[in-house]
Amino acid sequence: MDADYGIARELSDLQKLRSHYHPELPPCLQGTTVRVELRDATTAADPSGEHTIKRFFPHTYGQPLAHFLRATAKVPDAQIITEHPAIRVGVLFCGRQSPGGHNVIWGLHDALKVHNPNNILLGFLGGSEGLFAQKTLEITDDVLATYKNQGGYDMLGRTKDQIRTTEQVNAAMAACKALKLDGLVIIGGVTSNTDAAHLAEKFAETKCPTKVVGVPVTLNGDLKNQFVEANVGFDTICKVNSQLISNVCTDALSAEKYYYFIRLMGRKASHVALECTLQSHPNMVILGEEVAASKLTIFDITQQICDAVQARAEHGIEASRFSFFFRVIFEFSSQLTKVLYSDKNHGVILLPEGLIESIPEIYALLQEIHGLLRQGVSADNISSQLSPWASALFEFLPHFIRKQLLLHPESDDSAQLSQIETEKLIAHLVETEMNKRLKEGTYKGKKFNAICHFFGYQARGSLPSKFDCDYAYVLGHVCYHILAAGLNGYMATITNLKNPANKWHCGAAPISAMMTVKRYGRGPGKASIGVPALHPATVDLRGKSYELLSQNATKFLLDDVYRNPGPLQFDGPGADAKAVTLCVEDQDYIGRIKKLQEYLDKVRTIVKPGCSQDVLKAALSAMASVTDILSVISSPSSVSTPF
Repeated sequence: MDADYGIARELSDLQKLRSHYHPELPPCLQGTTVRVELRDATTAADPSGEHTIKRFFPHTYGQPLAHFLRATAKVPDAQIITEHPAIRVGVLFCGRQSPGGHNVIWGLHDALKVHNPNNILLGFLGGSEGLFAQKTLEITDDVLATYKNQGGYDMLGRTKDQIRTTEQVNAAMAACKALKLDGLVIIGGVTSNTDAAHLAEKFAETKCPTKVVGVPVTLNGDLKNQFVEANVGFDTICKVNSQLISNVCTDALSAEKYYYFIRLMGRKASHVALECTLQSHPNMVILGEEVAASKLTIFDITQQICDAVQARAEHGIEASRFSFFFRVIFEFSSQLTKVLYSDKNHGVILLPEGLIESIPEIYALLQEIHGLLRQGVSADNISSQLSPWASALFEFLPHFIRKQLLLHPESDDSAQLSQIETEKLIAHLVETEMNKRLKEGTYKGKKFNAICHFFGYQARGSLPSKFDCDYAYVLGHVCYHILAAGLNGYMATITNLKNPANKWHCGAAPISAMMTVKRYGRGPGKASIGVPALHPATVDLRGKSYELLSQNATKFLLDDVYRNPGPLQFDGPGADAKAVTLCVEDQDYIGRIKKLQEYLDKVRTIVKPGCSQDVLKAALSAMASVTDILSVISSPSSVSTPF
């Protein structure tokens, strides 16, 4: 074992207190009997990609959805598992650390030992690199003692993880066979769970006995779909960031002379920025999804922010001066309105780190730069080989941004978003424009002063929130249930999360059913190539969370209704608070599937040989109407997934 991994931590008094907290298990996971209901086969949300997904996943596509049942449930065809032979399971962290990850391992360990004390849990040291090298640490109560309900991934560590190439997949298979693993649990986000699905398919194809299970753990909150309501770590990240943002808001209100531009971690999607806005009520948030939908340029964004700054300073705001995009900042009636209030020369503006890639011309510039880097062109020579328009834009940008845009892309071809100081770029452009307006006399307020922050690494090592502790621990137990049921290529899922843990619905869904196919061109005249994968879910601009933002945006912009949720609470009135975006959405997909199945079972009970003609006619009429409607809605041309 490496000396740096699995060693006992030095805990503060609060950490010691947290290490003694034990999450509650839902009724369906209590006891030593595993009750699983496997019903209808799953299908892809987008039918247009189904053929491709089937081709890539012939052994693991179309598997049934799994529901784990409480002891009192009466489901005639449920599988009841009472015998639990000893098994060996491996677990590893993949991707960036996220608060709560340790509790997944704790929950898995407890479930293994409860069902058979002879079960073995091996943790791979250093993420996927440890898997390939077969470097393990046996997880025991002693090892877990100082990591329960604690942040970070330092019990096992992680690297820049991927399990993608033929060499890597073969190394993973060799490790599982050499260690005689019955199960492999991969803890990670979108990319890691895509890799888990491909690994499961390879294992099934080669008849490797190891079953692969994925767990949705990512601070970005972008592993969301019809089966997955939330990701471990997102709740904590948003609560910690919201307190920091609120502190800045209070400072802005006190000094009354600074505009704070705060960039938030979250990769391509704006989930963290949206949730933090709903928790802390800053004056503005610019969501990358709406910038992309409205095709706003960097100049559009600059002008809109400048207009808002000027309006706050000059006692009023005219609705006609703002584009449709700034419904994300405020929603006015279609008629010209004038709102009067005291002048304000301060404010707080949130920016998601993925914003830079949502701006059309910046994205196109990045694509050119990344293409040249892949061709081996050195960063020093890139500017001279850009197209004329890209070169002009590149030279327009401040020197510090130019250097950051030249960084090599991530493994998924996206820019190194955490290293690009978008907040400083926007602040620079706004300050330049405000100084220009001041000089021309079109702006009569005080000199514009900007202060910039990036809230990224400060939160992801935090003690996990009570929700993330509970959610992660329960997911660990679900992982064991999946393995006990002999399922491969599944992700552990829990729905109805906005309710107390004793009402959570625990289950598992095939990862291949969560995939979509995006097509990428490989040059002029070449056919596009589509590869099934889990793709980051973006903010739904038709969803209830965005609607809630729109309803309150005017008040946030004009009234300085800053809200401070305070530090993480582990006891008392704020301890059980959950993410606003989780609570406002109506997502219980597994619960709805079960309700539909109950209706279908009831129809089968009522409509059977011997029923009256009237009953049969009514059933045929109703079913014909339902199938016609569903056929239209589910056709490839009509499907648009909200995630």
